[in-house]
Amino acid sequence: MLEVKQRWLEVLRKTSLFSRLTPNQMAVVLSSLFYCEVEAGQTLVYEGEIGSELFIIAQGCISISVKSGEENIELGRLRSGDFFGEMSLLEQTARSASCTAVENTSCFMLKARDFSQIIVNDPVIAVSILQQMLSSTVSRLLRTNSFLTQVIQWGDEAKKRAITDPFTGLFNRRYLDDNIGNLIRRNTETTGASFAMVDVDRFGTLNKTYGSVFCDNILLAITDVFKKTFDHQDTLIRYGGDEFCFIVEGNFERAETLCRNVCEEVNAIRFSEHPDLAVSCSIGLVPCAHNDSIPDILKHSDEALYRAKEQGRNRVCAVSNTDALLEDIKGDGRA
Repeated sequence: MLEVKQRWLEVLRKTSLFSRLTPNQMAVVLSSLFYCEVEAGQTLVYEGEIGSELFIIAQGCISISVKSGEENIELGRLRSGDFFGEMSLLEQTARSASCTAVENTSCFMLKARDFSQIIVNDPVIAVSILQQMLSSTVSRLLRTNSFLTQVIQWGDEAKKRAITDPFTGLFNRRYLDDNIGNLIRRNTETTGASFAMVDVDRFGTLNKTYGSVFCDNILLAITDVFKKTFDHQDTLIRYGGDEFCFIVEGNFERAETLCRNVCEEVNAIRFSEHPDLAVSCSIGLVPCAHNDSIPDILKHSDEALYRAKEQGRNRVCAVSNTDALLEDIKGDGRA
């Protein structure tokens, strides 16, 4: 038993928590500790549970993790001489993370009630432990905060990639499908909103004639017109291929004006490789009301787009939600 205690003392002396204690003070602490062993995969501490123990790793490895939705994010790993659960010595609060053995691990455990006795009977020891605990905890929190900042950034970037068309930088169809209701509802309740369906005229023919590489440049040039025409409060979406959508904030007159500007600016694009080529787009525009259903909005905007194509392309065609033709706004006719 003496050999075992001596071995335990050697381990504890390497722990920053007890680095300033004398051998006699260490003996006092040792008498208050419990020894436990856990198998690989066993969780000692669960995030959210109320705890009252501090653990000091004698041998092995402990993984520290937190929940993020349905996933566990590992914040780091602790090894021999490290400790965890220190806040439970001071107050019984919910654990901020889960602690799981990566391999077979042995630990010393200091319970809150036993530490309270050390505070009463040997306050010098308690103060030394608390000082080292504070120093180590602050250092660990700084490292954890840096890691969590990275995790948040990675999460934000992944979320952005999931809803962004990588080619144009506009929102993608997934974003539209997930958010169209909220976007339209939010705007119709405040400043008003309109929905536009956009298609590049004769893009299939352009692809066959000039090739996909050049037509990619056409799409990028048209996308640049969209970005320059609309403001940050408007939502621009690549619906797929050469189809796009706009959710335009404000009154219907603003949406008409901006869509007309898009047609004119797209028709004015010129390419050095083919200086005589003029491209154009057609737009179906629908005013949105608060009680309009999303299927109806999509249906009427598509009908308006078809009408614009049918009447000569290179124009904006607006229809009401009762299918009545409101207005046919023509471009300059080149297409």
